[in-house]
Amino acid sequence: MSAQTTFARIEKKYLLTPQQYHALSGVLAQHLEPDAYGRYSIGNIYYDTGDYALVRHSLEKPVYKEKLRLRSYGVPGDEDITFLELKKKYKGIVYKRRVELPLAAARAYLAGGKKPACKPEQQQILNEIDYFLHFYKPEPKVYLAYDREAYFDPSQPELRITFDQNIRWRTYDLELSAGDEGSGLSIAGQILMEIKIPGAMPLWLSRTLSENGIFPTSISKYGCCYTEFLSQPQYIFIGGMTHAC
Repeated sequence: MSAQTTFARIEKKYLLTPQQYHALSGVLAQHLEPDAYGRYSIGNIYYDTGDYALVRHSLEKPVYKEKLRLRSYGVPGDEDITFLELKKKYKGIVYKRRVELPLAAARAYLAGGKKPACKPEQQQILNEIDYFLHFYKPEPKVYLAYDREAYFDPSQPELRITFDQNIRWRTYDLELSAGDEGSGLSIAGQILMEIKIPGAMPLWLSRTLSENGIFPTSISKYGCCYTEFLSQPQYIFIGGMTHAC
């Protein structure tokens, strides 16, 4: 069965301490089930303009923002499926549209403009991505990876909760097939929880968060990476490691 290619939902993010994560686990186990993949790694290459205009705009908390990334589950080979995703946010609603492409085809498209063949139902999405590429002329800027656990509510499958840990990044080897190594962000010791839901949050979940002192935060992995490192002139990159000048 093909993966879902369009999403429209509310996404709320929370930074958890290990203690909060363990306190939540018992309650969530009563309501949610793990997804079919268990724990897995996700790799992403984020595309931006030469002067990081997209992430800088995003950090200003505008009404509308958009970004483009190439995503894989695990470290892919050339023929493995990747997801080229155009993600937009407008008035608090996240719209994600993506096409499935073998890594080699995605690479040829993003690097050389060779428009790939895709499933008929994904052609409109590819047209939108094509417009984005021609308008912004983005380039690969950073690789971000993390280890994820994902859960869903069997009675409301569109409710998903994910936990991302070991968030890491690099600006060298901007290729999904080059492995998932990288340096840690400052939030690497915490767990980033995302609640993804099309509407109102269930009462049991809202109560559980409140009882454990867990409140939403405005945070983006790419935004954190830009703020902490990419925007700072005192950092240089030597041999895949970050060094202060």
